[in-house]
Amino acid sequence: MTGDLRRRRLALFAFFFIPGVALASWVTRTPAIRDGIDASLAEMGLVLLGLSTGSMCGILLAGMLVGRRGTRQVAISGTWLLLLGVAVMAVGTGLGLAPVVALGLCFFGLGMGAGEIAINVEGAEVERLSGRPLMHALHGCFSLGTVFGALAGTALARIDLPVAWHLGLVAAAAAPPVLWFGRWIPEGTGLAAGRTKAGTAPALRHDAYWRDPRLYLIGLVVLAVALAEGAANDWLPILMVDEHGFSPAIGSLVYLGFSAAMTLGRFAGGIFLRRHGPAAVMRVTAALCATGLALVILAPVPALAAASVVLWGLGASLGFPIAISAAAASGPNATGRVRTVTICGYIAFLVGPPLLGLIGETYGLRMAMLLVLALILAAAAVAGAVRPRAT
Repeated sequence: MTGDLRRRRLALFAFFFIPGVALASWVTRTPAIRDGIDASLAEMGLVLLGLSTGSMCGILLAGMLVGRRGTRQVAISGTWLLLLGVAVMAVGTGLGLAPVVALGLCFFGLGMGAGEIAINVEGAEVERLSGRPLMHALHGCFSLGTVFGALAGTALARIDLPVAWHLGLVAAAAAPPVLWFGRWIPEGTGLAAGRTKAGTAPALRHDAYWRDPRLYLIGLVVLAVALAEGAANDWLPILMVDEHGFSPAIGSLVYLGFSAAMTLGRFAGGIFLRRHGPAAVMRVTAALCATGLALVILAPVPALAAASVVLWGLGASLGFPIAISAAAASGPNATGRVRTVTICGYIAFLVGPPLLGLIGETYGLRMAMLLVLALILAAAAVAGAVRPRAT
């Protein structure tokens, strides 16, 4: 592997890691943020809709932006917008204004949605050039970022540092790495998927990848695992506080366990993917996720529910990177295919927070998680769609 490719990989690790830190910093403080803006579960779901709406807008714009500007510009700009969102959330939380927090989440989601498409397309290209599995490790860096963010968030929650200070520090600390590592992502990746050599018209206008039924089965896998991961990111600390009687600090610690399990699963996943293939790994991890969710929902003892998030995290860890790799390799126009299945995932991010919040308001968050469980079982049923394309 050349030095340029190594630096390119390292830059991708950083651009996956930073959003993970930022996301976990928000998630671990959600109980305090909810109290600070005096929101009910249903109202908190509407605040979270800002994140979902921004994410969906970012994902819908990402294909055009990558086609016109390339992955480098979209990845860097998206990360700056994400950090702006963190800063706005800090201001909104300090002022106790739910609409400002929702606006910050919208900026966060817009940057994360566009940037995620760019770094996944870039990652798929580096995976192709290196000839070895990479996506699971890249997404592992995102999960590792959530572990770091959750550790810091848990510690700061225990000492009652104001959320506004916490989020402001995260935004400031993440800025220098963006400047440093952004230099190592080359220009040009993704342009060929959206423009001709003349640079004036879509090169693959007539490519009918969006008619490929297998792509939508892969999208269903992404939808399910994104909802499983997103449900934990949005609701796990609150679920542990409200439904199982833990303190906010312990609720954040439980989320840390979930993030650690996600990280372990993603970094260790390459061994199992090489030995058993993506379809078999997808079936097993979906079964683990379903088992963990079922125990969180049904466990009569709080300690069992808390421990079960490890299975939830391990089971949700590999579905997204497996599906992204499968989509990119499923035919021509990798950018369009990655964008299509990622949109399926962001549908979960768009609909999930308010829907789970509304169900939780009426029946409790444990019952709301039955929807997540049903989709994970569906993903297990269609796991064969991620099998490598026959050549």
